[in-house]
Order: sequence, then structure tokens, then C-alpha cells
Amino acid sequence: MLDWLKKWYTNKFSDPQVVTLFLMLLIGFLALYWLSGILAPVLAAIAFAYLLEWPVTRLSRLGMGRTLSTSLVVIGFIGLITLVVMWIVPIVWYQGRTLLRDLPQMIDLGRTYLVELPEAFPGVVSEEQILVLIHSVDERIRAFSLEILSLSLASIVDLVALLIYLVLVPVMVFFMLKDKQALLDAFVQLLPDERKLISQVWQEMNLQIMNYIRGKILEILIVGAVSYGVFSLFGLNYALLLAVIVGFSVLIPYIGAAVATLPVALVALFQWGLTPEFGYLMLSYAVIQALDGNVLVPLLFSEVVDLNPVFIIIAVLFFGGLFGFWGIFFAIPLASLVKATVKAWSTRLHPERFNDEH
Repeated sequence: MLDWLKKWYTNKFSDPQVVTLFLMLLIGFLALYWLSGILAPVLAAIAFAYLLEWPVTRLSRLGMGRTLSTSLVVIGFIGLITLVVMWIVPIVWYQGRTLLRDLPQMIDLGRTYLVELPEAFPGVVSEEQILVLIHSVDERIRAFSLEILSLSLASIVDLVALLIYLVLVPVMVFFMLKDKQALLDAFVQLLPDERKLISQVWQEMNLQIMNYIRGKILEILIVGAVSYGVFSLFGLNYALLLAVIVGFSVLIPYIGAAVATLPVALVALFQWGLTPEFGYLMLSYAVIQALDGNVLVPLLFSEVVDLNPVFIIIAVLFFGGLFGFWGIFFAIPLASLVKATVKAWSTRLHPERFNDEH
């Protein structure tokens, strides 16, 4: 057994560049795992810097200096976000409060439908099963209410953290964009001289992360806007709130769409009951999800998402469990990083296999 482990170690870690890459990835993952809360503003700034790099580069190519183009883009982006927040947040807040006020009536209506299921499907659904389900739902609602109460008690701390984000993140984004090359040069100086393998992985991941963040923001905006248009066309209550939920649900591939379906279906059921309007709305919602998964995602992420859906779901669960929100947001790039690392590692150790495949 020891001889086999020694042979495996010698085969896989005989190249110093492989060891360096492995250690860098290990240190990065451990830093994110233990310091994710502290580094959250930095991660947010990096995401926004990747998003705004494209317009800054375009303005620089038109003859503007890097500092001027960065200033214009950051100021314009902050202004746009401020206008959107001033329009959306008050409406969403009001609709959210209204939804919480109407939630007990919606729950009672849901219980009514559940109690009627044994009569509608005799022999398929029993009354005991329905009672167990209702009891389970009541327990989850109580637990959710306690979580909301604990969040409200910690709102002062969250408000302070939000104020810090509002100040620190724009400042870091500005300097990350303005001094991009200087920051990269400083980081490169920390790396060993033999860094061909690291550069190979970095070049591939840098382009993928940039395309992923830009594409994900566009997907959120498109899906949210289309959902809001459809919900408003049907006259669905809490249209903007539900559209925001549906838009942000695309952050979690596959799982998010399933989770967002529940509030949409409950609100529609409470408003119309089991009527044709309910069926038409859910059919339209299904079309939105189908177009998102089969048209929009391949169009926006054709160069990024080259992963099997099973691997994507595993990545969301794994990295989300490790790093929370940022693990979910960067789940696909992190999974792509693992894939790129394994590919570069295998190519380094077995170049003849790579040549045969190409």
C-alpha cells in the first residue's frame, strides 16, 4: 500500500510547477473558507471590476486615459444602480410587506386544497398523508418565522455592513480597474519563476470568469424583465417582487428555477384558484424557464459552461456549502477552474495523450 502511494505521489507531483499550482489552489480555497466573511467586500469588488472591465477597455481604445475611462464608467454605473434601486426597492419592499400580510390567508387556502385531495383522488392520496404534510408545513413555517425574527434583531449589524459595502466596494472597484496592470504585476512577482502551468490555467479562467459574470448579470436582467412583463400582462399580484425572485433565481442553476416556481404558483393559486388564468400563467412561466435554459444560457455562456448539469449541481451544493452566497455565485467558474486544472495537470504529465486527442 505504501509503495503504491509513493508511486502515485511521484507520478503526480514530480513536476515542481504542478506542486506550485496545487499549493496555490489549496491556499486560495482555505483562505476563502476561513476568511469568506471578511473578504466578502473584496469578492464583490472583483465581481464588479470584471463586469466593468469591458466598457473601460472600450473607452480606453477610443483614446481616453485609463483613469478617465475608469472614472466615467464607475460614476455612470453607480448612478444607474442608484436610479434602479430608488425605483425598485420601495416597490419590492411594499409588495413584500403585503405578501407577508396575506400569507396566512394563502396558507389557509393551500390547506383547503390539500384537504380536498383525498376526495379528488381516492385510493391515491389518503387523509393521513395530508395531515402529516400539513403538520410538516406548519413546522417549517414556524421555523421560518423564527429565522425572520432573528434576522430582524440583527438588522442593525446588517445595516452597518451594508454601509461599509456602499463605501468600500466602489472605491476598490475604481482602483482595481485604474491600476489593473500594476496590481497584476505585483501579484506576478509573488509567483515563482517557473509558472507556465499557472499562466495556462489563469489565462483560461480569466476569460471564463469575465464572460461568466457579464453573462450572468445579463441573464438576471433579461429573465427578471421578461418575467415582470408577463406577470404584469396577466395582472398577477406582487408582479415586481416575484420577477425579482425569478431573476435572481438564475444564480443557482436548475435548483433556483424550481425554488422560484413555488411562490409564483402559490400567489397565482391564491389570486385565481384552479382556473384557466392560473394554467395560462404557469404555462407562460414554464416557457420563460424553457427559453432561459435552452436559448439564453447557451447563447450567453457558450464559451464558459462546458460542464455536465450533474457536475454543475454538485458544484453549486459543494461550493455553496463551503463559501455561502459567493460559492453559489462562482460555482460554475470554480468548477471550470477544477476542470482546467485537471486538464492542464494531465497535459503536463501526459503530453502524448493531449496530442492524440487533438
